Amino acid sequence: MASSSRTQVLNLYKVLLRESQKFNSYNYRTYAVRRVRDAFREKKNIDDFHEIQSLIYRAKENLEVIQRQVAIGQLYTTNKLIIESSGNQ
Repeated sequence: MASSSRTQVLNLYKVLLRESQKFNSYNYRTYAVRRVRDAFREKKNIDDFHEIQSLIYRAKENLEVIQRQVAIGQLYTTNKLIIESSGNQ
């Protein structure tokens, strides 16, 4: 993988994780983070330039989906789950 592609992929990975952390719902948030990590881990050994470019394109599309879902989720707030409460005893 060329260094510019590697940098682009790493930046995209960081942005996807950061956006996934913005979900209000604990279940959506943990699923999105786990899914992003698993997808990148699964594809880490790909060397074909064209395949990498198509995966980058799909990741950018998924980033847009995550951003839209986060915006919609912020319109409809819910109570936090017990697992999310800060008073761990």
